[in-house]
Order: sequence, then C-alpha cells, then structure tokens
Amino acid sequence: MPEYFSGKQLKNMNMSQLDALCEDLRQKILSTVLKNGGHLASNLGAVELTVALHYVFNLPDDKIIFDVGHQCYSHKLLSGRGDSFNTLRKKGGISGFPKREESPYDCYNTGHAGTSVSAALGIAKARDIENKDFNVIAVIGDGSFNNGLVYEAFNSLRLLKTNILVVLNDNGMSISPTVGSMHEYLELLSENSEHISKKAKHAGIFERFGFKYDGVYDGNNLPQLINKLTEIKERLKKESVILHIITKKGKGYEFCEENPEATHGISISSSDYISTEYSTVFGETLCSLAEKDSKIVAVCAAMSSNLGLADFFEKYPERAVDVGICEEHATILCASIATEGLKPYYAVYSTFLQRSYDEIVIDICSQNLPVTLCIDRAGVSGADGETHQGVFDLSFLSMIPNLSIAVPKDVNEFRSMLEFSATFDKPLAIRYPREGTHSFKLQSEIILGKWEMLSENENASASILACGERAVTAALEASQLLEKENIKVNVINSRFVKPLDTKMLKTLTQNLIITVEDNVLSGGFGSLINTHFSSDNKKIKNFAFPDKFIPHGSVTELMKEFGITGEAIAGYILNAIR
Repeated sequence: MPEYFSGKQLKNMNMSQLDALCEDLRQKILSTVLKNGGHLASNLGAVELTVALHYVFNLPDDKIIFDVGHQCYSHKLLSGRGDSFNTLRKKGGISGFPKREESPYDCYNTGHAGTSVSAALGIAKARDIENKDFNVIAVIGDGSFNNGLVYEAFNSLRLLKTNILVVLNDNGMSISPTVGSMHEYLELLSENSEHISKKAKHAGIFERFGFKYDGVYDGNNLPQLINKLTEIKERLKKESVILHIITKKGKGYEFCEENPEATHGISISSSDYISTEYSTVFGETLCSLAEKDSKIVAVCAAMSSNLGLADFFEKYPERAVDVGICEEHATILCASIATEGLKPYYAVYSTFLQRSYDEIVIDICSQNLPVTLCIDRAGVSGADGETHQGVFDLSFLSMIPNLSIAVPKDVNEFRSMLEFSATFDKPLAIRYPREGTHSFKLQSEIILGKWEMLSENENASASILACGERAVTAALEASQLLEKENIKVNVINSRFVKPLDTKMLKTLTQNLIITVEDNVLSGGFGSLINTHFSSDNKKIKNFAFPDKFIPHGSVTELMKEFGITGEAIAGYILNAIR
C-alpha cells in the first residue's frame, strides 16, 4: 500500500483495486493495533465505508466528522499519514482520534460520543453564512445514537436551515452491545421485511426532524456504498439525509467478528508491573457487598465489562442498569434511585464523568443523596490522549458541597473504601487508575477524612502528602532516594482529598511541605493544601500536571515528562534544604 493516498488516486482505481486496498488497510490496522494498542474491531468494520467516503467526496474540502473517533484509522491512512501510522498512540506520534492539529483532513477533534451531528450542523451553518460550497458528513455509530446530544442536534436542523449527511454506522455495538429503545428501533428498521410500508412509516421519525431517511444498506459492500453515496451527494444540494448502513464489527478477521466487545480496544500495558486492575476489585467487592445488602444497585453508561461489572450484571440483573452512552441520565437515575432508599453505585470513567457535572452538583449533592461515584481511569490514562486523560476530576469535584472524595493508595485500600461506602449515607466519590501496580504493607481502617502516616521520622526535613497509588509510589521512591543522602522525610497517604485531615496537618512542624497527585494542580489536592496553609509560613511545592491538555503517551512517559516522579521530588527536596 502506498504511503500516501489522496482522493484523486482513489478515484482512478477500479473496483478490483479498491477491494485490494480495503484488504491492505485491514492488514495495516491489525498489525499496528496489535503492536501499539488501540481500537481494533470498530476500525476493521468501517474500512469499506471510509474508502467509499474518500472515493465519492472531495476531501479535505468536504468535511467528515467521526463521532467518538473509534473508526478513524482508515481515514488517517487515506489522508497522507501512512508513513507515520506505525507511531499511532505512541508519545510524539499520531493520535488514535481525529485531531485538527494533525491534518487538514481532520476538521473537528472528537473523543466522546454524540458530538458529531452538532458539529456537522455548526460547520454546515458556517459554510452557508460564508457562501461556501462543500459537503459535511457526520459518521456516527448506533451506540452513540443513544446519546441525548444527538437529538438536541436533530431538533435544531430545521432552525438552522442547512443540509448535512448523517451516516448511521449500525453494528449493534458501542464498546458493549447497544441497549435501549432506539437500538430496538434501529433493529426493526434493519429487518428484512416484506412490509415495506410499515418500515417506511417507522422511518418517518427522522423525517419529522427534517432528514430524509435512506436505508438499510450493507456497509461492507463497497460497490453499493459508492453508488449510494454518489446519489446522496447530489441530494445534499437540497436536503439533509440519514444513510443507515449495517456493518460487521471486526470485519475480515474471524476472532474480531466473533468477539467484538473483547477486541473493541486492544490495550498495551502502560506499566511494567501490572498486578491487578482496579475494575476487577470493584466488581468483586460490589458483588460481595450486594450479596449482604439488597439495596445496592449498580449503574453504568455502557462498558459494563470494562468497568468490572460483568459478574454483577449476571448475578443481580434486577439491580443492574446500563443506560447506554447517556452519562447525564445515568447520574440523575442514581440520584432518584437513592431518594427511594436504595444505594446506587455509578461506575464511570473519569473523562466521561465530566459530562455529568451539572447533575452531580444539583441532583446528587444539593440533595445530599447517598450515591457513590466510582471513578475509573482517573489520572493520566495514557495512549488515548487529551480527550481521555482523567486529570480534572479532583478539581471539578472538590468544590462541590456535601461531596467527600477518597483516593486509595492500592487495590486493598480501594476494597476497604468500598466497604466503608456501603454504610456511608452521603455523596461519595472514589477515584482510581486502571492498573493496580503496587500493594503496600500498611493497611489501616478507613475513617472519613483521616489520613495514614506511611513513613514517619522524628527529624524529618519535609513532609510529602500524596494522594493515590501513583503519587504515593512516587513519594515513597523519593523517600528512599533521600534516605541514601541521610535525609529523612515523612510520607503521608492523603487518602481523603475532601475532607482534608486538618488534625494531621496541624501536627506537621516541618517548614517544607510537598504535595503529589495524579491530577492537574488547578483546583486539585495541591491547591487545597495551598489554601489550608495560606496564613502559615510554610514553603509548599506541588507536584501535579500543569494547566494544559495532556497529550498521548504511556503513563510512565507522561509522569516523567511532567516531573511527577520520585527522582524529581527527591531532587527538589535536596535543593530546597541545602
């Protein structure tokens, strides 16, 4: 496969050459993802669609927005990035998601579900205002199609008086199998039925919004796709269209086709010493708690397996709710369930929890309801990059009244925090990374707002306050390095970011205070400590991520780049006291 492709080159290919190109793309995607990690099954399923879009439309003049971006790898290969594709998701390499900074072929950055239709409408409206002439296409999966933002966008189509193409790529999956009434509706439209009039009647829901519905077609049939897109390209001059296609997730590789959930995302370890995933401990512990307490309910917004809830859903189906990719709805659902005396646990990735902010403030915390937010993939998540780094949750949660925030130092303490949460009758957030790479000897009782002294020295030159496993690990490494220089420090596991352990803070006689966290500094743990000591004559140094979006790279690489390591902490303390 040539390293560089353009639309002109594709348009000069015959169907036999295009079929061969599709196979080359699959081979390149498979070999790269198995080496670098990334989204496999979704990209394999979208190869023919992407080739057809590049063949029919005039990119980059015409604009394509990939919802979420899980299916953009063929697009990257067909837009001049073939020579750098081996750097996919590697530090300094190309992103695993569409990125405007990377190529003019990427017109809009995506990474979260449901944004593509709104973005397409905005770009199309701007085109109309400036009297430009190009087409705008949103490619969205059936999983994202559950997201309420899509219907807010639909609702404004007539108001905006513009034309776009929405390609509904229906493979029955998001990360997990798609759930909900809209999924059932799409299944009805997809059935091979002799009752064409009945099918047309059901398709009318989209026409009420202002779209002409056209479907359903085989999205892996390249000649049919090219013909249909060519026809629709002409229609876009006078109307907006929804093209409904069915694709096979994992297309071309039997294992991926048969295991689309397992091969949605292929992970390459971001740590050299993985022991246990926090999600595994979460699932096991919640099942154990639910066995004793019939009021415990688990809620998630898709990805039940990734969040560790597969066994819970199997054992307690009547107390398990997956609402699909609808994070705001999931949050209100938890709040309302709690008003009836039940104990909901909302499992969600940190990056997706951001979408629920208003509901956390108003629905959970202002009502002071006993909802436990179990925040997975907190801190830098690595190779998925800016849209998936969970480095903001401590900041945006710490300012909310009534909410307590716990950060375990290892999976054993996480298990204890979950057990503590079972009888805690107020809002609680527990945030944790993906991998549990260390297990510390000291394990003490979890008491609200009480920290743990991991290393105490009578003549300590400084106190290091660390929250979370990565921060605690770095703090202890710093302590060991300083020990070789005959310098003693205290290391404190600040396992509650809110409330702070003000009693322990009062006992710290050292002038030098160090804070360490896997979060941005602004509004985070370090900021809270700075505020606490604002009237004291303390010298405080904060180790945290800066006020910027963190690029992709492994966790180890990113912690090193931004100086949140034991070596960096030890070096600072040495210079500060000498």
